[in-house]
Amino acid sequence: MSIQGNSLPDDKQKPTLRSQEAYGKPDKDGFIHRSWMMAQGFPEDVFDGRPVIGICNTWSEITPCNSHLRELAEYVKRGVWEMGGLPLEFPVTSLGETQMRPTAMLFRNLLSMDVEESIRGNPIDGVVLLGGCDKTSPGQLMGAASVDLPTIIVSSGPMLNGKFRGRDIGSGTDVWKFDAEVKAGRMTQAEFSAAEAGMSRSRGVCMTMGSASSFASIAEALGLALPMNGTAPGVIAERQRMAHQAGREIVRLVKDGLKLSHFLTREAFENAIKVHSAIGGSTNTVIHLLAIARRIGVELSLEDFDTLTQDIPLLVNVQPSGQYLMEEFHYSGGVPGVFARLGSRLHQTAPTVSGATIGDIAAAANIWMDDVICTVEKPVKPDAGTIVLKGNIAPNGAIMKPSAASPALLNHTGPALVFEDIEDYKSRIDDPDLDVTKDTVLVLRGCGPMGYPGMPEVGNMALPRKLLAQGISYMVRVSDARMSGTAYGTVVLHVSPEAAAGGPLGLIRTGDMITLNASKRILSVDVSDTVLASRDNPTQMAFKPVSRGYAHLYQTRVEQADVGCDLDFLKGGSGSEVKRESH
Repeated sequence: MSIQGNSLPDDKQKPTLRSQEAYGKPDKDGFIHRSWMMAQGFPEDVFDGRPVIGICNTWSEITPCNSHLRELAEYVKRGVWEMGGLPLEFPVTSLGETQMRPTAMLFRNLLSMDVEESIRGNPIDGVVLLGGCDKTSPGQLMGAASVDLPTIIVSSGPMLNGKFRGRDIGSGTDVWKFDAEVKAGRMTQAEFSAAEAGMSRSRGVCMTMGSASSFASIAEALGLALPMNGTAPGVIAERQRMAHQAGREIVRLVKDGLKLSHFLTREAFENAIKVHSAIGGSTNTVIHLLAIARRIGVELSLEDFDTLTQDIPLLVNVQPSGQYLMEEFHYSGGVPGVFARLGSRLHQTAPTVSGATIGDIAAAANIWMDDVICTVEKPVKPDAGTIVLKGNIAPNGAIMKPSAASPALLNHTGPALVFEDIEDYKSRIDDPDLDVTKDTVLVLRGCGPMGYPGMPEVGNMALPRKLLAQGISYMVRVSDARMSGTAYGTVVLHVSPEAAAGGPLGLIRTGDMITLNASKRILSVDVSDTVLASRDNPTQMAFKPVSRGYAHLYQTRVEQADVGCDLDFLKGGSGSEVKRESH
């Protein structure tokens, strides 16, 4: 699919460029800026007023999803040079979701600070964000939003489909399934180990609709990425051509003065939320979009994710909510196909970095497999989007992903089994004497942004071994944690405020009756306000912030999930102006 809005270089147009505040001066300061850059072999004339494009790269060999971004940056540079710009690549913090401990989410805000200060502090006119792994792209965009220069996202793209014993398997989603099968005695440890290499067989992000693929897809809906950014596999030539084209387009955006705020409007966020519903996107996206909106100054609330998606069913038949993987989604028509299916439900005139509108992209889309990108009339599932729950457990809200839940459990009442923290859960969940039935509601606390710290993806608690052996595969689970976008189940997440911050989740006791009523958007415990008020909150009482470093800063300044888990002093931005010289 080719939607291009680039223009050729025009030597007659010499806009005032931010970079010229450094490179355009004839004095000592200009000498220093230019001379030290020329040490890299740049000729003198590249500093004569051409746009300087920063390539913000989260490449790292310890972030497997992003391990090919060093190569992809070269294709971006081709496009920038071609259009008369000067590409300058720089590194920022890289967050490997599968590698970092205690959780990559702890460091998303640190990455955003790194990106913000790198963009603001250096003499660049526009930026291409190279990211992919779950927290890299959101963190990059948060930082870029606080500076507000022309910006394009180029994602690393999903891995090729996983393969195991003659069938496709999906990142993460099948890990949870295989783990349950081993615990139930239906899969051997040797079989479990044999699936490892087959699941991850190329570079790129999870090829299910996990957090990374979800965000890369809604980057298109936000207008910040070129068509097919969310779905083109990371190792095919189309991804490289897209990077080349992005290099062209970022120069055009700089010349036209189209900053990030030109695209990140309320309408863009509404489009993103609706597309997120239609693709069965990760619940992590909710937190990221809330944080980005607060950086760019757009009013967005947790309730918007529920109210805006009431009439948006699940259209994309991709795991964990569906059957296929990201390759099939891509070759079926990708996110532009979803734009076409949603039609007038989207803001058609919203602009994108390609130069085309959302409506233009939808009109040019092709859909090749109706069972992968389904119609609104015959969706994969009628219920999608995000359910926002409230009640005496979650006064500020909690969320569910209905497309990944068990319909029979969406309205359920059962006794709580409380785990004080993740260590308590791990030590007891497989105890054969554990007092638990299929009707029990598993409750995990101490796993919110402050309490863990960083809010890990442990909300989709594995079921007790004794129940798995009985063939029970579904239970209601409630926590102040998150879950991977690759996960599934009737899981209530992001309970806010978290227990460590004094939230009533910390007041629940084992045996209390908990009611989940998804249709009425209620999550409650059958205990009177008087009794709850008389109880201690052991999670809050035990909470003590880490004494030093970034973790201390995070735990003492992080906000709750219902507003995006950003640090409280990072709301808004400082802009791009830097008034003082360093020399």
